[in-house]
Amino acid sequence: MRLWNYASGGPEDAVITLDFAALRSGFLMSEGEEVWAGDVDRMFISLAAPGYDAGSAAFAGGVEGWCELSDMRCDGAGSVLRVGDAVLPEHGLSMATGYDDCFNQTPERIVASIHALGYRGDINHYVGMSHYFRLEPLAGGFYISQAGGVLNAPCAAWHADFARRAKALGLGVIWSLSYELFDAHCWNDWKQRAEDGAPALTGWSPPSTLLSPAHDGAMSYLRLVAGAFVSIGLAAGLEIGFQVGEPWWWVMPADGRICLYDDAARAAFGTALVSIPDVRGTLSAGQKALLNRAGEVLAASTAALCAWVKGVAPGAVTHLLAYLPTVLDPLAPEAKRANMPLGWASPAFDVLQLEDYDWVTQGRERLTARGVELAVERLGYPVEAQHYLSGFVLRGEDAAQWREIAAAADAAVRRGTAATFIWALPQVARDGFTCFRLNGEEDMQAFDDVSFPLCVGREASVAPAFSTQVVESVSGHERRSSDWANARLSFDAGPGVRSEADMAALIAFFRARRGAARGFRFSDPFDDRSCGMGEAPGPLDQRLGLGDGVRAEFPLQRFYGAGEEAQARRITRPVAGTIRVAVDGVEMMGGWSHAGLGVIAFDVAPAEGAVLTAGFRFDVPVRFAEDRLDINRATFAAGEAPSVPLVEIRE
Repeated sequence: MRLWNYASGGPEDAVITLDFAALRSGFLMSEGEEVWAGDVDRMFISLAAPGYDAGSAAFAGGVEGWCELSDMRCDGAGSVLRVGDAVLPEHGLSMATGYDDCFNQTPERIVASIHALGYRGDINHYVGMSHYFRLEPLAGGFYISQAGGVLNAPCAAWHADFARRAKALGLGVIWSLSYELFDAHCWNDWKQRAEDGAPALTGWSPPSTLLSPAHDGAMSYLRLVAGAFVSIGLAAGLEIGFQVGEPWWWVMPADGRICLYDDAARAAFGTALVSIPDVRGTLSAGQKALLNRAGEVLAASTAALCAWVKGVAPGAVTHLLAYLPTVLDPLAPEAKRANMPLGWASPAFDVLQLEDYDWVTQGRERLTARGVELAVERLGYPVEAQHYLSGFVLRGEDAAQWREIAAAADAAVRRGTAATFIWALPQVARDGFTCFRLNGEEDMQAFDDVSFPLCVGREASVAPAFSTQVVESVSGHERRSSDWANARLSFDAGPGVRSEADMAALIAFFRARRGAARGFRFSDPFDDRSCGMGEAPGPLDQRLGLGDGVRAEFPLQRFYGAGEEAQARRITRPVAGTIRVAVDGVEMMGGWSHAGLGVIAFDVAPAEGAVLTAGFRFDVPVRFAEDRLDINRATFAAGEAPSVPLVEIRE
């Protein structure tokens, strides 16, 4: 629908009246058809710069104009949509977002949404790679310009309002700037290039490119951009956080070619320059030396960028964002020489930020854990100087991936990471991802990893129980429905109490567990291993899973019965030192570890079709069934055993 068809007045001052019961599509009213108001997805207003003439030559530089919307009214029944006013309690996570994805929304809406969804602390704000810069025409194209400043006027105005509103709601801003720019607008000599001269191009459509850390002009431009954004934050009264976002030498995903061969890089590397047709696999000493030199150039460029920022804002906190699947690619173990250089080691930056969304959304949790370990081992940032970015879901049809993203965020919190961010707001809003936690919620599942202190007597009772709904018809036929997939165990450990010393130990243990509040381990006297009672666990005892070349973590299970009808019992509390693992019938003496809660984590994902098995001993997670423990010395002396009821905890 063309708004001009509903306007009265002139091109520079008009009143637009829309009757949503009588809308028509088309350039002209007579050309279109009736439009149902529910089919209207968005409204936009076309702006023409002062002096614009269709078909004429492009302006020599940017031309600024302004537009004001006033006297907006909505009349009639049902004409106004109610704005959601629910506010979630803060939950300890922070939010990441990016200008390229939200430039067409008001900062008021962005900041209010972040706050209402319970996110606090800093907003990790990526300034983008395609909408912040000014342009100038050249040879039929438009290229980045510094005439009049590095930020275009709409970008500067948007971010000034964004910073003020974040400050008003008690939120900070980490200004994130990357080495990535929209390819069509990037000067050709700024681009990283492969050995054959091909530019570094990302997988976006249309693509972005990567700036060469060796090019003085490109790096000088980034420093000016960083200074401009930081100055906006200072003007708003914000404490300055600045992030160098994913700086790296691009590696072609298809064939492993690393882009170290633009003219500026060739000049910087000098005699160290050699051919690296594929950065994956085994490399020669000369190739490793070139990667080391590339890392030095990259580290020098990020150091200069951070120094510039601290010159503008002396108290700025600097952050480095590293994307683990690229810089620590298991298929390219030497690439870290160039893309996670030792020049980044602490204290080069104040904070190390890590993200690994490809690994997270593919369910490769073990690579995440190992990647974090390697990054810390190489760069030396303690966990209290680390941030983690968990995300992201590219397509709406893959919204189920939010489960893995939430789990990765929780894992980062458990590691003690100083701040954990959800990446990013546009996808959160699109898919409705909501994080809701009550203070103390996790404490209700508190578990002390200690064993029940008393040996269980021969008369101890064990009671596995199911929940089955049985409906009996008039004819006597039954229909049965099982509510639980697994039995829940109950124990009475009372017969194990044999002396007054045992009673004292039991009471002390009960008090330490705060009655039923905290769980603990209990050894089932009838079922505590992957094999038959009295036998030693072996690596072939129980099925662990089938490898697929991607998944690296598998939970321990104990099966009861045979075939497809076998009941699978999840084992979360294996006994330390008893786990044995085999792949295709061969016991693995290394290459795996127990990641906790009965999860076996392989260092490298097992090959597709590999048969995984395991043997182990295990305890049952239980709690006291009641908050009261009745023990009587007189009845105990008469030979009556006390009752100590325990109930299994689901984990």
